Amino acid sequence: MSIDVLQNQIRKRKNPSMASFFLDRTLIPPVVLQCECSVPKAYCNYTKQLLQELKDIVPAVRFGFGTFAIYGAEGITALQELLTVSKDLGYYVLLDLPEITSAQEAAAISEAVLDDSLWSFDGLTVSCYIGTDALKPFLDKMGSNDKDLFLLLRTGNKSAQELQDLLTGSRLVYTAAADIAKRVGQQLIGRSGFSRVAGVGPATSVDSLQTLRSKYPEMFLLVDGYDYSGANAKNCSFAFDRLGHGAIVCAGSSIIGAWKEETEADPLAAAVSAVERMKKNLTRYVTIL
Repeated sequence: MSIDVLQNQIRKRKNPSMASFFLDRTLIPPVVLQCECSVPKAYCNYTKQLLQELKDIVPAVRFGFGTFAIYGAEGITALQELLTVSKDLGYYVLLDLPEITSAQEAAAISEAVLDDSLWSFDGLTVSCYIGTDALKPFLDKMGSNDKDLFLLLRTGNKSAQELQDLLTGSRLVYTAAADIAKRVGQQLIGRSGFSRVAGVGPATSVDSLQTLRSKYPEMFLLVDGYDYSGANAKNCSFAFDRLGHGAIVCAGSSIIGAWKEETEADPLAAAVSAVERMKKNLTRYVTIL
């Protein structure tokens, strides 16, 4: 797949939302946890059921590598199984890589995930904050595959402004990161008009989303943190262009753990209801043409 396929799937379902799965035992319904001998197996089985229920509603899913890796070999096996199931069900699949701290790590990780059939995904999330030499190994391989790269630009946590909103010359730090994304993705613009080098922005900061959308019209945006305090559908709408294109909004615990708010409800039904509410709220402000 590519960013063009993701945009088409959003248009097909008229739903610009993404479900994020990170292995957190507190999000597993107790009845599921009690039936399994380990946390990774319980989470895997619960998530596979969720993926089946959501496949005709949600166009894309996201998995956090680190939250599975901390459970060791069993966690990695669960992640690989869920990635494969997601692809087989027709989702666009995004994988968050662990933090890369050197160019050497970037080269090793890019070779492992992009050249190994054990990992099924369509896009990777990578931080660009150690510079372009950590991006180059991934960019070099994009010409020979149809994978996308999502670069972390501005996060939605409360303290993000302590670093990411600082001035560096005439730019804010996160716009300097966005300039890098624009430069390295200039030759990878698809039929949809968006580059295969996308950006990650915050659902909690209207100013950041307005800046990213206006300054970088060819950048597809993943709006992260829909379920963070301070985020809402109206904020997220500023990431989309006038056609309702160019962005997708990501939520995690509010979907996976929706059963917590409806203790008598079936966990799967609660998740479906949460996704439907998210879709309804977003499309109040975003008309997808």
